[in-house]
Amino acid sequence: MPIRTPDTTPVTSWVTDATRAPSMHNAQPWRFHYAEADGVLSLRIDPSRRMPHTDPSSRGLHLGCGAALFNLRVAAARAGWEPRVRLLPDTADPEALAVITFVENGERDDIADLYPAIGRRRTSREPFRDEAVPEALLDGLRGAALSEGARLDLPGEWQIQAVLDLVRDAEQAEQLSPAVLEEIARWAVGADSTSTEGIPLHALGPRRYDGRAPVRDFAVGRRVEGRGSAVFEQAPCLAVLGTREDTSEDWLRAGQAMERVLLQATRDGLATSLNSQALEWPELRWALRDPVSATGYPQMVIRLGYGPQAPATPRRSVSDVLVIT
Repeated sequence: MPIRTPDTTPVTSWVTDATRAPSMHNAQPWRFHYAEADGVLSLRIDPSRRMPHTDPSSRGLHLGCGAALFNLRVAAARAGWEPRVRLLPDTADPEALAVITFVENGERDDIADLYPAIGRRRTSREPFRDEAVPEALLDGLRGAALSEGARLDLPGEWQIQAVLDLVRDAEQAEQLSPAVLEEIARWAVGADSTSTEGIPLHALGPRRYDGRAPVRDFAVGRRVEGRGSAVFEQAPCLAVLGTREDTSEDWLRAGQAMERVLLQATRDGLATSLNSQALEWPELRWALRDPVSATGYPQMVIRLGYGPQAPATPRRSVSDVLVIT
């Protein structure tokens, strides 16, 4: 009896869920191809979304694609299929990130329980309340990262200040680099734009009037009519997601771990935001490493807390990112 493979309808649905993942500047750097006869789904980088100034190694693009891959795993698991993933299947083709096959009615994976959080997860640039996140929830997030081969470190107070100092250094470096500012501005779209990518004005959040939370301002110096200012939290809860090594495979695993942490946090009622500013400058990224941690390479700074529901950002149509043959 031939092995049954999923038809195009569920695969299209799973890819739709995959595209709800966060990505650097909401560039959505993924491409999918489904060979229906073989039941093989391929994930590739979309080279048109590269950022040579802010992400010259494409590390950030790998993180976003890894996050999309995790969403796809969750969606397939919820539908009763076991996704089997092989990362970097062709060493001669660096844009080929993963191939996925599916086994029907495989062992149930607990990640299926995260499915409702895919549609609720947002990157929030709003202030969070100065309310401590319970240690039990933080322990669960640490476990989520470990399950995907990464580590989530929660810096102490003096380490948090060091992280904040590095983010400020990155902000200053950005202001001194016209090429970086131009690249960031490319992904900040206008209020009347019909773009399906980038950071829309409604998702910018308020300007920071006071507070210590590291929230990136994608307005890049532009005045945005109607945009107010706000006081952000004085004692932000920050986590640094990292890996032992720093290869393309580690970036993909970090992206999956990042999304697992974000979905778990969303399920736990937390608001989240991502900050990669200090990680985009090699000398600052190196300084972000915690010398007493088993994490050799920081991959993302995650802000956690309690805050309002953030608006959704636009997404490309699934027909723009999925080819079926």
